[in-house]
Amino acid sequence: MKTNAFEVAAKYVYPSLRRRLVEILYKEHNLTQVQVAELLHITQSAVSRYLRMNRGALIDVEKFEDIDRELRNSAEWIIKEKPNEYKIHAEIVKIALEMLGKGYLCSLHAKIDPELNPAECNICIDTFR
Repeated sequence: MKTNAFEVAAKYVYPSLRRRLVEILYKEHNLTQVQVAELLHITQSAVSRYLRMNRGALIDVEKFEDIDRELRNSAEWIIKEKPNEYKIHAEIVKIALEMLGKGYLCSLHAKIDPELNPAECNICIDTFR
């Protein structure tokens, strides 16, 4: 194994979760790009790149209904509470770890690292379940 789960989470999962969160806030809550940027403590340019699928587009988070539901709940929490950037980061990391623990990323990890054998590797499932 050349690429570990944390590298996969940092490079692919976290951006995909943030992209979906941006999409929910923008499309489903009818916020402007500037409003989304302010709520998430990111730049409007980053919001634009997420919406154009230039960033965080590798994983279709919507296909994981439970994860998508958590992001929808997170979006409502962010709108209501306006948490600081650290609390938002913690929320996204928690959801990323949940994805790892449920084994949702094993096939992606195997594509990224051909040396990985998902049948032998249960590190994420055992650690984050």
